[in-house]
Amino acid sequence: MSLIVFKVVLPPLLILAASLAGRRWGDAIGGWLVGLPLTSGPVAAFLAIQYGPDFAATATNGSLVGTSAQAAFSLGYALLTRQGWPLALVGGAAAYAGSGFLLQAAPLPHWGYFAVALVALSASAHLIPHREAVRSTIAAPWWDLPARMVVATTLVLTLTAAAAFVGAKTAGVLASFPVFGAILAVFAHRMRGAAMATQVLRGMVLALYGFATFFFVLGLLLVPAGILPAFLAALVATLLVQTGALKLIRRVPVTRTA
Repeated sequence: MSLIVFKVVLPPLLILAASLAGRRWGDAIGGWLVGLPLTSGPVAAFLAIQYGPDFAATATNGSLVGTSAQAAFSLGYALLTRQGWPLALVGGAAAYAGSGFLLQAAPLPHWGYFAVALVALSASAHLIPHREAVRSTIAAPWWDLPARMVVATTLVLTLTAAAAFVGAKTAGVLASFPVFGAILAVFAHRMRGAAMATQVLRGMVLALYGFATFFFVLGLLLVPAGILPAFLAALVATLLVQTGALKLIRRVPVTRTA
C-alpha cells in the first residue's frame, strides 16, 4: 500500500515543482527542467523495488536508448517547426520511435548505449538552429498543470505494472518518451512561434546529458552497491552535469519579449 501511495504522490509533485520553476524562469529553463528524469527516474526506482536491482539495471539500457531517441525527437521536431506544430510533433514522434526501435535491437554493453546517447545529444545540439535566446513565459491554459500531473502518475503506474510483460529494456524506452518536453514545445510553438519552440527543444537536449548520466551511473551501481546508494550517486552525478548545462544555456545572449 505504501508503494502505491508513493507512485501516486511523488511523480505529480516532481512535475508540479518543475513546471512552476519553468514558468518562473522562462521557457529555455523549462526545457532544461523537463530534460530531467522526472518521470523515468521514479519509474526506475519502483522497478528496482518491485522487480529487483538486476531488472532495473537492464531497464537503464532502455533509458539510455530513450535518451538517444529523445535527441532524435528534438531534432526532428526542430527541423519541421516551419511546417506547423502538428507536422513537427508527428515528425518528432516518428524520429523517436524509429531511432528507439533500431537502437533497442543493437547488442551494445551499458557503456556503449551511453556513448551512443552522448553522440546523439551532441549532434542534435549542434544541428538544432540556435541564435539569440528569447526569454518569455507562455500563458498556459488552466488545465495544463493538472494534466501534466495526471499524465505523470498514469505513466508511472502503467509502466511499472506492464514492465514484467514488455521487458525491462522496453519499459525503459517507453518511460523516456519526452511527454512533457513535447507539451512544452507545442505550447511554445503555438503561442510564440517556431523560434521559441526550437529554443525549448535545444534546452531539453542540453539537459539530457544529465539524464544520460543519471541512468549510466544508476546502471553501473544498482547491483553492486544497492538501490539507495545507486540512486544517490546517480542524482549527485546528474546535478553536477546539469549545473554545467545550465551555465551553457545562460551564456547565450538573451532577448526579452512580452
